[in-house]
Amino acid sequence: MAVGLRLSSELVAGVLVGAALGWGFDRLLSTSPWGLIVFLLLGFTAGVINVMRSAGVMAKQSERL
Repeated sequence: MAVGLRLSSELVAGVLVGAALGWGFDRLLSTSPWGLIVFLLLGFTAGVINVMRSAGVMAKQSERL
């Protein structure tokens, strides 16, 4: 259960950070909604990469045991 919570929190964190950065850029540059859309997609991509990286590391650790 801890592994699932860790992986899901990494995905959610990536999306939230991307959304926050996009919202901030939109407020600064008045480019609404493009900054939010672009950074939300980048955050989602970063979250998926982090989840895959973590899951791959965990799979390697279980193979050693």
